[in-house]
Amino acid sequence: MERVLDHERLERLLDAGRGLLSDLDVGLILDRLLELARELTGARYAALGILDERRTELEQFLTVGVDQDTHRAIGDLPRGRGILGVLIEEPQPLRLHDVGAHPKSYGFPPGHPEMRTFLGVPVTIRGEAWGNLYLTEKEGGEDFDEADEASVIVLADWAAIAIENARLYEAVNARRKELERAVRGFEATAAIARAVGAEELHRVLELIVKRGRALVEARSVLILLREGDELRVASGAGHVMDRDPVRLPVGGSFVGDALERQRTLVVADVERELALQPEQLGVPDASTALLVPLVFRGRALGVLMAFDRLSGEGSFTREDEQLLQAFAASAATAVANAQSVEADRLRHSLRAADEERRRWARELHDETLQGLGGLKVLLNGASRRDDPEQMRAALAEAAEHVAREIDNLRAIITELRPAALDDLGLGPALSTLLQRTASAHGLDVRSAVELPGRRLSPELETVVYRVVQEALNNVAKHARASVVNVEVGVADERLRVGVVDDGVGVSDEPTGGFGLVGMRERVALAGGELDVVGGEPGTVVRATLPVAYADYGSLTP
Repeated sequence: MERVLDHERLERLLDAGRGLLSDLDVGLILDRLLELARELTGARYAALGILDERRTELEQFLTVGVDQDTHRAIGDLPRGRGILGVLIEEPQPLRLHDVGAHPKSYGFPPGHPEMRTFLGVPVTIRGEAWGNLYLTEKEGGEDFDEADEASVIVLADWAAIAIENARLYEAVNARRKELERAVRGFEATAAIARAVGAEELHRVLELIVKRGRALVEARSVLILLREGDELRVASGAGHVMDRDPVRLPVGGSFVGDALERQRTLVVADVERELALQPEQLGVPDASTALLVPLVFRGRALGVLMAFDRLSGEGSFTREDEQLLQAFAASAATAVANAQSVEADRLRHSLRAADEERRRWARELHDETLQGLGGLKVLLNGASRRDDPEQMRAALAEAAEHVAREIDNLRAIITELRPAALDDLGLGPALSTLLQRTASAHGLDVRSAVELPGRRLSPELETVVYRVVQEALNNVAKHARASVVNVEVGVADERLRVGVVDDGVGVSDEPTGGFGLVGMRERVALAGGELDVVGGEPGTVVRATLPVAYADYGSLTP
């Protein structure tokens, strides 16, 4: 080969090899290969035939030098018969003075440009035929010579190496993307798993739509939850309109059918296949969709819907479908647990309200109502007396009775909502509560209340007041204690509350009432934690809550 290739052509081949090996895109390599083959040999036309998997005919046929009009005139591209088939059957270099004179020539179809001289060279990758490089019509009407053949053989070898490198790169890149998506899927599923039982429902839903959108690279994602015979859009992420929650009937809708059948749907045309306008769901201009039911223990909770790929490349793939299905399994568990927690909280809240009503009913019945009944008897007796002195004495006693009932009602009103809590703040309200408890129950109440100069938020002040109030009620009614210590203060942006007594020690609600359950509920709703430890002596109640300040000025009692 060295004898037929001069120094200049060798240098050109080296440059060509460097150029081919610098590309990692197979399409660019093939285009460059055809151009280089024409330049090196002076051919007017160049073509590359790529073999099919069985290596019996051509699957692709790429050309350079033939314009689009000529292509249309020729019609179907060759499949590898005639002279082209010779190189498929015998992958060896082939040079011809007149391609039409070869005994296996089929001739050219109508509209095909005239071609006489021919040079064909196989392209082999790892010892297997991959395709063939064809060159025709050497400039000046000359035949292709040995130097042309040797040059194209070297060029084909360079091309084989470049194509194999590009294919390996594409395979590695595809594998990397696959692993990246698998990692994203794992991270998304892990994030949902961590949220199980630890988040409120709206936060879980927000996490699901955001993670799901990133997972399949969707333009927008919605989650629809079942509520009776309807599906309600409960949360969304991405290009979603801000509007009131949308509802769809379960029966008679394609989305509801997917829910009922618990099957995944890949939708190529939202408007046509789902029979609804995208604007109805708050996702304008959505065209493609992927619907995955959220199924927990055989029960369909709702549907996760992804719309349009961010890249804009067609509809969602089978890989997207598998990723979102795996993600939806964890999401369904998180939703079911969050719904269960929310239902428990609602039950606790209703129970709290019922217990509060029972408590105030007992207070009004046992004290106020009986007191008013006694007052009525007293006044009736006085009205039957003729002696003015006895009448005045009875009226004086009635006045004292009314004064006592006024005090009782004032105490009940204070229990319901002390005015000092709204007007003066938590500190003065707690001080009044501690004094009243000490006086009413004969307890030695010791306190250390240190609050910041700014007013806390009304919600937080109410929670703290109710926790201390309920803890003191439990001490007074059940602990048989003589001393109780109350501590309230702020440290590290956490509000800490402690009530410690020296009584008999209880760790659960002793009378079956709301009590500690109510405290736990209040503290949990405020984002805090409550610990109750009973022992000898006494019971320790400690609450820790995040600090939240009011929007208005400083505390100046």
